[in-house]
Amino acid sequence: MRVMAQVSMVMTLDKCIGCHTCSVTCKQAWTNRAGTEYVWFNNVETRPGQGYPRRYEDQDRWRGGWTLNKRGRLQLRSGNRLQKLFGIFASPVQPELKDYYEPWTYDYASLVNAPLGDDFPVARPKSLITGRDTKIEWSANWDDDLGGTTELGDRDPIVEKVRRESEEKVKFEFEKTFMFYLPRICEHCLNPSCMASCPSGAIYKRSEDGIVLVDQDRCRGWRQCITGCPYKKIYFNHKTGKAEKCTFCYPRVEAGIPTVCAETCVGRMRYIGLFLYDADAVTAAASVPEEELYQAQLDLMLDPNDPEVIRQARADGIEESWLEAARRSPVYQMAKVWKVALPLHPEYRTLPMVWYVPPLSPIVDLLKDQGHDAEDEANLFGAIESLRIPVEYLAELFTAGDTRIVEDVLKKLAAMRSYLRDIALGREAREEIAQAVGMSGEQMYAMYKMMAIAKYSDRYVIPKAHTEQAHNLEEMGCSLDLDGGPGMYDGAFGETSGRPVPVAVENFQALRERQCGQAPASEEGLNGRVNLLNWDGNGRPDGLFPQRAGTGEATGPGEGS
Repeated sequence: MRVMAQVSMVMTLDKCIGCHTCSVTCKQAWTNRAGTEYVWFNNVETRPGQGYPRRYEDQDRWRGGWTLNKRGRLQLRSGNRLQKLFGIFASPVQPELKDYYEPWTYDYASLVNAPLGDDFPVARPKSLITGRDTKIEWSANWDDDLGGTTELGDRDPIVEKVRRESEEKVKFEFEKTFMFYLPRICEHCLNPSCMASCPSGAIYKRSEDGIVLVDQDRCRGWRQCITGCPYKKIYFNHKTGKAEKCTFCYPRVEAGIPTVCAETCVGRMRYIGLFLYDADAVTAAASVPEEELYQAQLDLMLDPNDPEVIRQARADGIEESWLEAARRSPVYQMAKVWKVALPLHPEYRTLPMVWYVPPLSPIVDLLKDQGHDAEDEANLFGAIESLRIPVEYLAELFTAGDTRIVEDVLKKLAAMRSYLRDIALGREAREEIAQAVGMSGEQMYAMYKMMAIAKYSDRYVIPKAHTEQAHNLEEMGCSLDLDGGPGMYDGAFGETSGRPVPVAVENFQALRERQCGQAPASEEGLNGRVNLLNWDGNGRPDGLFPQRAGTGEATGPGEGS
């Protein structure tokens, strides 16, 4: 047994309101380089829908992830080394730009500078790739809030599969339609197929926390990683010729700060914590039959309270602070102890480390609209099989088609509502409700506290980087550094936003102190930079407004330079 640590995330889908704040703040922080206009490391999909890029889940076409060969051994679905060599210069199984969308802007100059006339000027959409007029036909989140689902919903790969098995189960009549939001980031898998696909060895998994990154110096732009990733969460920057992906905001995580998407989440539906896992058992877990993949992934996660695991973890160099964080991890509790968080598409055999609590809310709304007691456990348990979101659909997303696991999770969520309803009304808690789903009343109340009223420190249990690594982290450049780095700039936006600067842990520590302190923003020790994502409006930092011409005085809001 070789114990390693993995930073992971859980998202509770009932709490996602589809506001896209996570998408916007992630894009603001990490994709302000030329060539990344179409890049969304974090996007929020409306399901059912085609996803982003279009139909990324259709592995018969894109051939991402792993499969088992005739000898029962793992093999990339896109082929062995020889097969990949033949397709290295021209691969027909990679998404094209039209599967993402052709990024555009608007001809604002024609709109603003149009001469006075009887007609209304128009700001035509212009392609950011060709610079010519374009017609907008597709974009990230194009299916948002079921827009166009009556015409395009049947193109969802999961809907296609479910409909083949039961034609009448999924219909898109207005009164029967269903939807929920599915935020997606890189899964930072334990068995990443993107890393195995890279001919240059540019993709690596950090040994200290399991975050998967791209070494920009080694990347040669072969784009095989895009083919290999079944989630299509690696993007190609056509300006730099390099691959780019979600970094799990590792400079923030090293300082014990949550990712930008988690920090800014309006619904507070993201949780970050640690897993301890047996690195020697990863290949075996990814090689089991499809119906055993979920359980095999759970078995990889080690009990941080087990004396043998603790002893081996210390022997493998894991710090005490990390062991303590693993014991307090909300991710471990929700995925392994309570078993209400599920992995996304375990059948890809990458062992993804971003987990989801499936949505229950439509069934509650349906019962309430029909005049039933929507919090009564008998009503909830009985209605789960007729859930407006078909259980089969959720199972294809999270359990490789095993509906029993999804039903168990939904029953636990329903039981939690009923159990806590009695407590909220001053009644005696009924232990039989918890026992009906294999839990104790104490566990059910702990689950409620975590999923409903958890505080900041409970939702994000992130140990700081090891002390002995500090000298390596102080001036370590990000994986997207140098030619257009990750957003750690003197300026604010775009290609001309200033020279990239090293990412230092001290900067993030100062930022954290600034967030928690009361000093005016102008006194923060970040070399005069103003980070608009973290500035709380307290004070008036130097550099927030341009200098008044000829006076050296800063202009105020709304004043010209």
